[in-house]
Amino acid sequence: MSDKKHEYNVDLNWKEDRTGMLSSPELDEQIEVATPPPFEGGVEGVWSPEHLFVSSVSSCFMTTFVAIAQYSKLKFENLEVHATGKLDKENGKFVVSEITLQPELTIAEEKFADKAKRIMEKAEEACLITRSIKTKIHFEPKVTIGALN
Repeated sequence: MSDKKHEYNVDLNWKEDRTGMLSSPELDEQIEVATPPPFEGGVEGVWSPEHLFVSSVSSCFMTTFVAIAQYSKLKFENLEVHATGKLDKENGKFVVSEITLQPELTIAEEKFADKAKRIMEKAEEACLITRSIKTKIHFEPKVTIGALN
């Protein structure tokens, strides 16, 4: 990544009630967003700002991990990341107070398990989204041994 500034453009068009469509001039796909069901007027089955916030942390971990793993020549079979965001009230206002990030990495050879865990930890520390937010991140990495068929 170069040292120059990068910009990411997102447009939102309100549809009706508590729903809208996210788009970007840089992307082909759109994402429907809405108020989540726990809130008044919330919509079931639609991505919410809270989902997108948590997913930005997990997807940043994944992209950072893959870059570091490639640079470090770590071969892996699979990576799955489960993330849960917790909404709390602080000073009477809702915040995403913490996110639990549970990546599970599958590698073929046990001899690379320590290296794999170190790279996962390095990726969590290097993730620019995690470094940009005040939300506490609980990081619970797991390395599994076994080639996928």
